[in-house]
Formats: sequence, structure tokens, C-alpha cells
Amino acid sequence: MEKETGRLEAFSDGVFAIAITLLVLELKVPQVAEHGAEPTTPALEASLLRLWPSYLALLTSFFTVLIMWVHHHIIFKLVRRADATLLFANGFLLLLVSVVPFPTAVVAEYLATPAASAACELYTTVFVGIAVAFYLVMMAAFREQTLDPEASAERVRRFRRDYKLGPPLYILAAVAARFSPMLSIGICTALWIFWAFTTGEC
Repeated sequence: MEKETGRLEAFSDGVFAIAITLLVLELKVPQVAEHGAEPTTPALEASLLRLWPSYLALLTSFFTVLIMWVHHHIIFKLVRRADATLLFANGFLLLLVSVVPFPTAVVAEYLATPAASAACELYTTVFVGIAVAFYLVMMAAFREQTLDPEASAERVRRFRRDYKLGPPLYILAAVAARFSPMLSIGICTALWIFWAFTTGEC
């Protein structure tokens, strides 16, 4: 039986690629020359260090989206055909993935300010939505009418088990943002690391 998900996968790959590419645009070249003075190495080094929120936000978002794309690819290796339910579920996921550069930019701008809690609440709330959307894609993909009859039942079971953790832990990160923005980002970082290590089991 011929696989029927090629167009869906190609479209999804394009959206993931664009979202990841846009993330790096948040890295701005610091302006260190003031009042016509020549820039100096210490001034540039200090300015580059002050960009640490941008580096952190970029790495967290980049690897989260990257791991999501890898798992999306693995899931669709188990799928034989796409129907309307799967197409709309996947479209909802891609909508939220395309939004990721915006909360990433907000965190990069405000993580080192008193507004860090609001920035991290926005960021983690978007990822709550993404975690729910990814789980919906997985459930739509793993139905009898779409799943490859030869797909490994154990791989399907592992995916279902591991991704049940996503929504509640991102909700925890969103709640933590009000009290500790860095804990909130830390939970997000721990999640992509966890899923990176479980990729080999999929």
C-alpha cells in the first residue's frame, strides 16, 4: 500500500524550517560606540554578555522545535495515510509552531528585567498550546484508519506515554513563571533534553 502523507510532511518540514530560521533573527549586533567614541574590546565583550537572555531564549526554542520536528518525522514514518482529522490537527500544530519566534523575542527582551514573569508566562503558555497540539496530532496519527498496519505497537505506546508528560509539565512551567522566571525556563529546557534522550527509543 502506497504511503499518502508526502505532501503533509513536506509542508510541515517547511513550516518547522522557517520557524527555526526566524529564531536566530533575535540575535542583534550590540551598539557599543557612544557619542562618536570608538568601540573598545571591553565594551563589546560586556555588551555581548548582556545578550545572555537572547542566547538562552534562542537555544531553548531552537532545540524544542528541533526535537519536535524529529519526533514529528518519526511519528509520520508510522503513518500510512492522512485524513481530514489528521490534516487539521497537524495544521493547528503548525500554527502554534509558527508563533514561537514571537514569545522567544519577548523572553530575549525582558528576561533580565522586572517584566520577566510576564514574558515567561507568555512563552510557556504558547508551549502549553504546542504540547496539546502535538498530542492531538499523535492521537490523530495513531488511529486505525491512518496508522500503518505494520507499525510497531511498542513505539506507539512509548510515544503516547512520553507525550502525556508534555501538557502538565508546560502548565507547571507557566505557573512557575509567576514566581520564578528562571525556574520556568529551566523546566522548558529540561523537557527538550528529556525528549532528546528519548528519541533513540522511538
